[in-house]
Amino acid sequence: MPRLTARLYAGEQLRALRRSAGLNQAAMAARLGISVSYLSQLESGDRPLTPAVTAALRRRHPGALAAIESAAPALRLSGLADALADPVLPPAPPPEAIARLAEERPEIADRIIALHGAVRAAEERLQMVEESMAAGASGAGARMPWEAVRDWFHIAGNYIDPLDRAAEALAEELGSDEAALVARLASHGITIVTPADDDAPLRALDRRRGTLTLGGALPPESRRFLIAHQLAATAFKGMIESIVESAAVSSTEARNLLRIGLANYGAGALTMPYARFRATARAMRHDIDRLCRRFGVSFEQACHRLSTLQRPGAKGVPFYFCRVDMAGNITKRHSATRLQFARFGGACPLWIVHEAVAIPDRIIVQHAETPDGVRYVSMAKGLVKPSGSFTRIPRRYAVTLGCEAEHAGDFVYADALDRSAPPIPIGISCRLCPRDDCDQRAFPPADREISVDPDMRGTVPYRVV
Repeated sequence: MPRLTARLYAGEQLRALRRSAGLNQAAMAARLGISVSYLSQLESGDRPLTPAVTAALRRRHPGALAAIESAAPALRLSGLADALADPVLPPAPPPEAIARLAEERPEIADRIIALHGAVRAAEERLQMVEESMAAGASGAGARMPWEAVRDWFHIAGNYIDPLDRAAEALAEELGSDEAALVARLASHGITIVTPADDDAPLRALDRRRGTLTLGGALPPESRRFLIAHQLAATAFKGMIESIVESAAVSSTEARNLLRIGLANYGAGALTMPYARFRATARAMRHDIDRLCRRFGVSFEQACHRLSTLQRPGAKGVPFYFCRVDMAGNITKRHSATRLQFARFGGACPLWIVHEAVAIPDRIIVQHAETPDGVRYVSMAKGLVKPSGSFTRIPRRYAVTLGCEAEHAGDFVYADALDRSAPPIPIGISCRLCPRDDCDQRAFPPADREISVDPDMRGTVPYRVV
């Protein structure tokens, strides 16, 4: 029987190519002679490259196509190994069997990879629907502007290739110390002003006068980051506008929030240039305090940057990152791991980040397992952001950074854990957690029935059935 031609799924590489060219989806689709919806399916990995698309890429981007085709065997093997390692499946075959399947039957390997991706995407969509329904039942409204922007960054993988590369190139040209950033900002007609008034906003740009006012109580790393934010917003304005125009966010407020988020992303890439930061992080085994000293950034800034290191062909360790306030609200989140955060409501009460909020300036660690059987090693630290005045309450919150346990050797905080002991069983949120034996439940699962016995009371007043 003749052997079938293997199909090439190259969604991540095609998306990176489009962004590096500074094109939105409409422009790229026109260049390739396909519809925007079809390009979206290609970029999401739902469809393989067809001969017509391959021919268009060969005409318009021959170098990129050659790189995609040469990387295809390695990408296929990596994707197949990830798909077969999913904890919901039986134990994966040995590595040599996986490699043989990828080499001898690439068309079957591609179908397995596509099927696994489709299942994961469907699970995520189902989770979003379930959370929306649960939130609706509790009186929450429609998706707010900041939720739309948060979800946009999540779908983008929290990595914006053209902006990241442009900021890295500028950082290598300037250096990233404050004086260099201030000088380049001045070349754009913007000077820095520091007011004597402690009640001044953290950042205020007067476009008419060409002045950027920064709060006098800002710590050095926050001041430098805000200068980098303004430089990114100014130097990369055209690129940022192109990204906003192609983004699926409609309201004026959401688009303005996305502009701010993209400028913040650019600031992170300016102060922590990708290749240098990734290499240093690996050499230091992701020791956040050492990274802060080396790059002159805050603890939160370093954690957040680590969660963005998802450049095709040069990815960092896949981390999840989030920030939680004193009330348990998740105010910032992203995951490059299989762990996904609740879109509404709080997180699992057994998660260490809640304990860290109450213990500022101390790092705590945790070995945990989610209901799908994946184990994670995590660290969390409570932080206090000074208000600059006795009359104003300082902001207290905690950040957490974690990775799947297989990467523990690259995560210095895992050294403090006894991973031979049973991991802590955590969930996403009480409304989505399937565990029926948790004493920490605030609510029953949204998709399960409960039984209430008036004559029997456990830790919670019902039993999940």
